[in-house]
Amino acid sequence: MTSTPGTPSALDPQIAARLKRGPDGLVPAIAQQYDTGEVLMLGWMDDEALHRTLTTGRCTYWSRSRQEYWVKGDTSGHFQHVKSVALDCDADTVLVKVDQVGAACHTGARTCFDADVLPLAQP
Repeated sequence: MTSTPGTPSALDPQIAARLKRGPDGLVPAIAQQYDTGEVLMLGWMDDEALHRTLTTGRCTYWSRSRQEYWVKGDTSGHFQHVKSVALDCDADTVLVKVDQVGAACHTGARTCFDADVLPLAQP
């Protein structure tokens, strides 16, 4: 479904009132494996994507490049089954704890954060 971030949504008004969105109407959404704490990926949600995530039990994101909603796993088969959703202390980031089926990264890797580890300076 193609839409525009920030358009009217069925998201609970009390939750919507708490969200601090960027100028584009989006908030970052971190997907984390619920049982291991492994950080899997970062996606973007608007009110409608968050509403769909909360009501369907599957992660829905807003694609900034395609300008449409996408449900993780619909094309890849690598589903994210939602276990919990939380806002950070500033209500400007969403943490979605999921049970990841298969790869989370579009490259086929389990996580988006394991291939390019940057070196730290040694004291």
